[in-house]
Amino acid sequence: MTADGTGPDDTGAAAPGPLAGLLVADFSRILAGPYATMLLADLGAEVIKVEGPHGDDTRTWQPPVRDGVSTYYIGTNRNKRSIALDLADPGDVAVARELARRADVLVENFKPGGLARFGLDYDTVAETNPGVLYASVSGFGSGPGGAALPGYDLIVQAISGFMSLTGDPDGSPYRGGVALFDVMAGLHATVGILSALNHRHRTGEGQHVEVNLLSSALSGLVNQTSAYVAGGVVPFRMGNGHPSLYPYEPLPCADGDLIIAAGNNGQFRRLVEVLGVPELADDPRFSRNEDRTAHRDELRPLLADRLRTRSKQEWFRDIIAAGVPCGPINTVDQGVAFAEEVGLEPVVPVGEGAAAVPTVRNPITFSGTPPAYRLPPPGLDEHGAELRRWLSAPEESP
Repeated sequence: MTADGTGPDDTGAAAPGPLAGLLVADFSRILAGPYATMLLADLGAEVIKVEGPHGDDTRTWQPPVRDGVSTYYIGTNRNKRSIALDLADPGDVAVARELARRADVLVENFKPGGLARFGLDYDTVAETNPGVLYASVSGFGSGPGGAALPGYDLIVQAISGFMSLTGDPDGSPYRGGVALFDVMAGLHATVGILSALNHRHRTGEGQHVEVNLLSSALSGLVNQTSAYVAGGVVPFRMGNGHPSLYPYEPLPCADGDLIIAAGNNGQFRRLVEVLGVPELADDPRFSRNEDRTAHRDELRPLLADRLRTRSKQEWFRDIIAAGVPCGPINTVDQGVAFAEEVGLEPVVPVGEGAAAVPTVRNPITFSGTPPAYRLPPPGLDEHGAELRRWLSAPEESP
C-alpha cells in the first residue's frame, strides 16, 4: 500500500500498525529476507511477495507440513500477498519494474548484482523511484571477494568461527539448532530499513541498505569476536560452559539437568544458601566470579552433589524464588507451553475459522500500535491477478 492510501487490496484503507501505508516489494526468498519482511508486515506494511514460477524454495522444504504446506514456509510468510513472476519473461519483468517503481521498500537476496540484468538493481530502480529504500541481503557482501560466494547459513556458521565454539571441547564442531545468522541478518536488515526510513522522513532521500550474513555473524558473536579483536585471544569450544562466568551451565539434578546462571557474586551467595552450602560463598576459591571461573573444576562437583538430591523442578522453583536465574532444558513444545504459562501468548492464529493457521507471535509489544495478523501465508500467486490489475492501473495522486 502506497503512502497515498491506495494499494493492491483496492480498499484504500491502510492496515493497522506503526508501518501502515508502507509498501514493501519482497524479492527475497528462503529465510533472512522473508523473516525481515514478515516483521515489517506484522507492523502494518503492505508486503508483496514476488516469487518465481516454482515459488519460494522453502515451499518444498518438508516435512514437517500443515495441510500439505511446509511449516518452514509458514514460519516466515504471513501477512503477505504473493505474485508469481518469471523474470525470463519480458512482460513479467515489466510488472516487476512497476512494482519496484511504486514501492517504498524493496528487499532482495539475489547474488550481488543478480538483478541488474532485469533493471531491478538499486541504481536502475532509483532512477524512477529516488526515495526507494532498497535492502540487499547477501552471504558475504558485494565486494569482489565475496559477491560470488553462495550465502547459506550453515556455511557462514562454519566460516565465521561459530561452529568452532559449539560442541564438546574434545568433540566435533556443531552447527546451531536453527539458522541463527539468517535470522540475525534479517533482524539487521529490518533495523537498517527502519533507520533509512527515518532518514527519508527527515530528508526525502532513499538509499541502498546492505546486510550480509558473515558481518551479522561476527557482530552477533559479540564477546567471542571481541576476545580476539580486542584481546588477541582465540576462543575455543567449552561445551555448555562460559569463558567468563561460573556457574553458567547445565548442572545435574536428580532427574535431569538444570541451567543455572549466577551472573554476579550476590546471586552466587543466594544460590549456595538455597543449596544449603552457604560457606562456599566465603571460600576464597569461590568468593568472586573470577575465582569461581578459575576454579570451576573444583566448584562444579560441590554444587552437583547438592543438586542431585532433588528434582530439577523442585530446584527451579526454589532457586528462582531466591532471585537466581535458572531454568530446565525444555523441548520446543515445552518451551511454547512455558511461554503460555508466563502469559506471553506465543501462538497466534492467522486466517478464519477452521482454516486458521497457528503461527508464532511477533515478539514486539506496542502500547498503542500492536502487530496485526491479517493474512495467512499465501499460496503461490494467490494474489497475482489482483496485483497485476493494480499495477497496470494508473497511480492515483496523493
